[in-house]
Amino acid sequence: MKMRACVVCGLWWLVAMAGQAAGAAPREIKIATWNLEWFMTPETLRALTPTCLPPDAPRDGARRAVPCDVVAKLARSGEDIAALRQHASQLDADVIALQEVDGEAAARLVFPGHSFCFSDRVNVQNIGFAIRRGLPYECGPQLVDLSINDDVRRGVELRLFPNGPGEMRFLSVHLKSGCSRDPLDSSRASCVLLSAQVPVLERWIDAQALEEKPFAVLGDFNRDLRREPAAAALWGALDDADPPGADLVNTAEGQEFQNCSPAQTFGGYIDYIVLGQKMARGFVAGSFGRELFPPKEALRRKLSDHCPVFIRLRVADATAPMP
Repeated sequence: MKMRACVVCGLWWLVAMAGQAAGAAPREIKIATWNLEWFMTPETLRALTPTCLPPDAPRDGARRAVPCDVVAKLARSGEDIAALRQHASQLDADVIALQEVDGEAAARLVFPGHSFCFSDRVNVQNIGFAIRRGLPYECGPQLVDLSINDDVRRGVELRLFPNGPGEMRFLSVHLKSGCSRDPLDSSRASCVLLSAQVPVLERWIDAQALEEKPFAVLGDFNRDLRREPAAAALWGALDDADPPGADLVNTAEGQEFQNCSPAQTFGGYIDYIVLGQKMARGFVAGSFGRELFPPKEALRRKLSDHCPVFIRLRVADATAPMP
């Protein structure tokens, strides 16, 4: 994916920064993460239905295909998509990390008028970002190594206010499922894959810290970071404060868990917004939240098994030089 810049938007940012210099309040942005559960255009789903994969089919992350149970469960109508679009409007976030979305054409159905950065993996489960129009941004490089030869999902980097002192970096991730609470050194195949992703993610985090860039990792970690075993823990492997700027803040820490709807019976978060030390200085206390689905709508509509998690950031605080 080539680097892309929102050039005209840079003029907007210069005006905003001039306003801050004149004494205006520091500008806040709202960032979120949302897994949309096998979301693709209805046309794409119809085209892939005749060759859908039975339950016993071997996993092939490099193949463009959908499981047959997804066809049966998630053939979304126009009304379903409109409901998701309404939730996106209510979320009203500036930057949304997206998972399980088949690229820009699908994302635009839920986030019309936004700009996008997406991975270009052949598989329909891609990840990326939706960015509010008007924010200066650049699509950073894909973290291809995170996909373990495209067996699982890649990472996608977004740079807000790029190429200047106020640059902020975000990484959207969707880590391997099936190892939510087991030790990382478990012999389970899913844990072996997840364990292989950890050093790749840690290298990205360390690189941002060494450059003294404010950064965040957002997405579906497929891991209960707050209740995992103390030994061989994903959080412990990432949050090692080496280098010092890699000292991480889990914005869900201390927050009460809420299911997206009463019909769900999950026991903890797996969608997280994790901040590096510098970015964490802009975290607005008390701003962590989750956009829940109305119970009746969740039963009636084909939405997602995830709903958005969000926080607010003070840009000036997050990008100021370290003392």
